[in-house]
Amino acid sequence: MSVPRDVLDKDKGLTDWCFLHGYRGSIAHGMYEPRDQPDSIDDKDTMAFCVPSIEHYYGLSEYGSRGTREIKHGEWDIVIYEARKAIRLLRGGNPNVLSMLWLERNYYIEIQPEGQHLLDNRDLFVGRHVYKPFVGYATQQLYKMEHGAYKGYMGDKRKALVEKHGYDTKNAAHLIRLLRMGIEFLRDGELNVMRHDAAELLAIKHGEWSLERVKAEAERLFKRAEDVYDRSTLPVQPDRERVEKLCVEIVDYSMTGGA
Repeated sequence: MSVPRDVLDKDKGLTDWCFLHGYRGSIAHGMYEPRDQPDSIDDKDTMAFCVPSIEHYYGLSEYGSRGTREIKHGEWDIVIYEARKAIRLLRGGNPNVLSMLWLERNYYIEIQPEGQHLLDNRDLFVGRHVYKPFVGYATQQLYKMEHGAYKGYMGDKRKALVEKHGYDTKNAAHLIRLLRMGIEFLRDGELNVMRHDAAELLAIKHGEWSLERVKAEAERLFKRAEDVYDRSTLPVQPDRERVEKLCVEIVDYSMTGGA
């Protein structure tokens, strides 16, 4: 699977300015189901980090909306973050953005020297601070699972699955995955993006778990996350000065080519 050239050419953040680009979502988690399968509602998701031209830093130009651009083209759903925005999100413990630093090697589409430098320093972003973002995202999925039926963002297939199972099974799978990933990260300081429990998560996504079973497992995991957080020996939060230095190094290298 590769990103089509006509999609990459839509933004320099995916070509000339890109220093890290990888798969995210169901592909990165080992849970992707092609659209030709009857109940598949998966997109092909990727995320890229970039350093735009100097005008975006010293001139009046802005990159996207507050440092973010999104490209939707058929099945492809791509988000691009300007480097400083990406690093702020990493420092804040954003689960989706953190995943970019712990992908399986073959799930990276592009790694420039700046990207490798970021990957080599991923431990800077390990800390107990991730508890709130992971639990917060999971809480959002719990609410959507029960109250998000027939929302505008859903396609016909997803609406049909909600009607069939009585709740949003995709949100249910996200809920359980986020809690498990957060617990593992707080315990071990490693983000297991490729899921060892992919088969079980797919079973949830397919509606093989009752709503009551999903809620019971979520309740158990919320309590487990709190306990692991209380016992965690990870740093409280990233070292701001070291993260700041890393950000400067990445932007400077990209601007100067390491000269």
